[in-house]
Order: sequence, then C-alpha cells, then structure tokens
Amino acid sequence: MIDHALELPMPPPYDMITMFPGFSVPPRLSTLEPDSPYDMRVAFYTGATTAISMEAHKTSAIIQDAHVFDVDPRSGFMPPEEPLSRLPSAWEPWEEVLDAAVAAKIQLGDKVGLSEKEKRSSESWRARVRQLPVLSTSELGPSHIVLRRAHIVLTYIMHFYVQSLPPHGQVVIPRSISLPVLRVSALLDIPPLLTFSDTVLYNWTHRRPSEAKIPTINNLRTKTMFSGLIDEEEFYLCSARIELRGVEALELMRVTMDEIFIGDQTAVRRISKHLQTMATVVQELKVLLMDVRRECRPDPYYNEVRPWFRGEDSDMEHRKWVFEGLDEDPSLKKPTEISGPSAGQSSMIHVLDVFLGVDHQSSSPPGERSFMSRMQSYMPKRHRLFLDHLASNPRPLRAFVMSSADQALHEAYNLAVVALKEFRDAHMIIATLYILGPARRAAKLAQDSARKREPLRGTGGTDLVTFLKDTRNRTTETIIP
Repeated sequence: MIDHALELPMPPPYDMITMFPGFSVPPRLSTLEPDSPYDMRVAFYTGATTAISMEAHKTSAIIQDAHVFDVDPRSGFMPPEEPLSRLPSAWEPWEEVLDAAVAAKIQLGDKVGLSEKEKRSSESWRARVRQLPVLSTSELGPSHIVLRRAHIVLTYIMHFYVQSLPPHGQVVIPRSISLPVLRVSALLDIPPLLTFSDTVLYNWTHRRPSEAKIPTINNLRTKTMFSGLIDEEEFYLCSARIELRGVEALELMRVTMDEIFIGDQTAVRRISKHLQTMATVVQELKVLLMDVRRECRPDPYYNEVRPWFRGEDSDMEHRKWVFEGLDEDPSLKKPTEISGPSAGQSSMIHVLDVFLGVDHQSSSPPGERSFMSRMQSYMPKRHRLFLDHLASNPRPLRAFVMSSADQALHEAYNLAVVALKEFRDAHMIIATLYILGPARRAAKLAQDSARKREPLRGTGGTDLVTFLKDTRNRTTETIIP
C-alpha cells in the first residue's frame, strides 16, 4: 500500500478530486464541448495558467493516493486483485480447521432431522477447534491483506462453531477462536463476526485463468462457503456483480460533482445527462439482483444457507454469545455490534443513498442510529471514511438540484431516485421469495408456536419487513415534487 501524498494546487474541498481520491483524472476530453468552462478545469489540473487559478485556489492541499479509501476506479469497493487465498504457515492451523469443517459438511445444529452421525461429526470438529492453541496475531499486521484473510477464516470458523451447536445450549466461543478474532477485528476496526466484506468483497477468485487481475462480472467464483451449494455461491456472487456494475455509478458521481463545482448552464446540462445514465446503471443493478433467481433456490437458501449468517441478535433462542477469555485481556472490548452479514452492509448501496440525498436517519427515534447507519459499522474502515467524506460535501447534489430552476435537471434527478426506489422494490420481491415465503412454509411445520409469533428478522438483526418498507419509503420521499 502506498502511503505517500502529492501536493498539488486544488480547488475548494467540495470538488470530487478530494471526494474521490483516485478518481483524479479529468473526464475524457471527447466529452467536453468546445470552449466550455471545463476546458479551464482540465488546464488547471495539467498545470496550465488559466483564469480558474484565482486567488481562492492559491492554497495547497494534499491529494492522497488512490487507495486511501480502498476505492478502486476499476473495481470500486472490491479489491482490484484476487484476495489472499491462504494465510502464512504460522496460521495454517486456522486454515486447516476451516478446511475440515467444509470437508466434513458440518450441519446446522437446529437442522430438522439431524442424524446422530451428523451430531457426532459436528461435536468432533468443535472439539478440534477447542484444542487449537491461541495463536498470536501480532505478526499479522500491519498488512490489511493478511488481516482480512484472517478475519474471514476466523469468522467462518466461529459461525460454523456457533451455528452447529445444539439449539438450546449456551453459546461459548472457545478462546482458541474468540481471542484471535477479537484482536484481528480490533486491528481492522470491524465487528468480530461474519460481515458482507467477508462473504462478498474479499471472498472471491477468478473462475477461469485470466491475465487481467481485476474482477469481472462473468469471471468470479466464491472461495469459502458453509454449505457448498450453488445456491450459496450464487447468493454471494449476485452481490459481487452489483458491486462491480456499480463502479460506473461511482465515476458518474465524480464527474457530476465536478460539474456542480462549475455550476453554469452547460454544467447543468451535463449533470442531467450523467443522472440519466446513472438511472440506467441503477436499473441494471436491479436486473442483476433479480437474476439471483436463476441459480439460487428459495427453500435451500432459507433452510441450508441463511441460518449460518445469524448473529447474536438473530438467535431464535435469544442466547448470548460468550467470548471465552475476553475478561482476561484488558485491551479487548466486549462486542456491541453482533449482527450477521447483510446486504445493508454494502458500501455501494450506501454511496447511492448519500449521493442522491436519501435520509434514513430522520425515521429513527431520537438519539438512536438508523439501521443503515449501524450497518456502516460492519464495513471496512476505509469504506466508512469514504462515506463520511462524501456525506460531508458542503454542496450536495440534491441541494444543487433544488436550487436550480432547470426542469430537465429535476427530471433527471428524479429519474435516478426512482431507479433506486425500484431497486428497493426488487429487494422486497427477493425478500418475499427467499425469506418471507419459506418462513411461512416453515412455520406450518414448526411445533413451537412462540416462534411463529416472532417478527421475521433479517440477518442484520432488524425486523425485515419494517426495514424494507422504511428504506423504500425514505427513497420515495427523496423525489423532488
């Protein structure tokens, strides 16, 4: 990772050169109109002396390296190269015990019809986990590449362990896993359990050998899974494809905010075109979301895949997770965020909300964080900083559009917002197909009537139906009359 910075003259801090470090190349010259104000912008960034180099721009600022937020102009929030596939040899025991869980086809502890043989296999594997030594994590850092792999391995082991336990017993995570996962998570500043970044962003490899290192929509496969089912892989890859297709939206945000900096009528016309294109991109994200139906079947997903994701706040028995050894290390903090992986942890969806000005916080009780805000705690730290940086923009898009009398601009903005609303409509369809429907079918077979009355919760620990309706409503309210 490159830590150096380059001092160059810069415009005010709301320019997207600062908003999107790494996207500092001006728009393609072929898109510029002759003698437009943007020509002066290009000249400014190529060092030419132009009218735009006014007194207000004489101060210097630091343009940081493209990876300051781990947002790549080619792959967005996904890494531009294959993530580390295996930890160094010192931590091979973790890799081996994870391999053993996958090879043994460890089953869910609350699986209907769980056989005695399957129970013995699970307990034998859990005993092996308990017998592991507490490996040091001090040599894993400072490389985030290695730390991320460690987090994936440890959290998959932990979820295998917890979700294979008998459903009514206490949940005690053995120190061989609890201490390293707490320490690695502290170094990464993310919760000590499985997250969206573990299952999607850093959990892929190329399906076919390729000279191109960057991930592409049609050449991905998932590395680590619980069930090994194609349904599980397709669930992860659906999210990965959305992340990759959304890269164009990031570029559109950059050039749009550059145009807001200029703010003249030519810029307004270009912004309208960018927003129309963004609407098309978001519509394509919706298509990718709906395409999950091709290879991910609802009932296998609901019964054999989704339960592995459950965090403490999704536990059907409301059991508390005990991290063994936590009280022995004063440097460690008791986890407060213990929800499982969720699409709500996707930085791509959050960045669309921030850019378009969708406000999820106003619907939350005073003093409480919204679910979407909570989910940012589960994102890689630099992605959270990226969202904060974007949200701090003093010239946000929605305010700019509302201050303009240009009808075409209003229509283009609303078109993009409606596309995001329709994406959320599609999310509700998928949730009904993959969660609500199978849950109703499972309820008919359930013997425990108390479970029937439980509100159906997402893997992120929220009341699923309420959450989906609320996010859709907040998006609809963003439309400018």
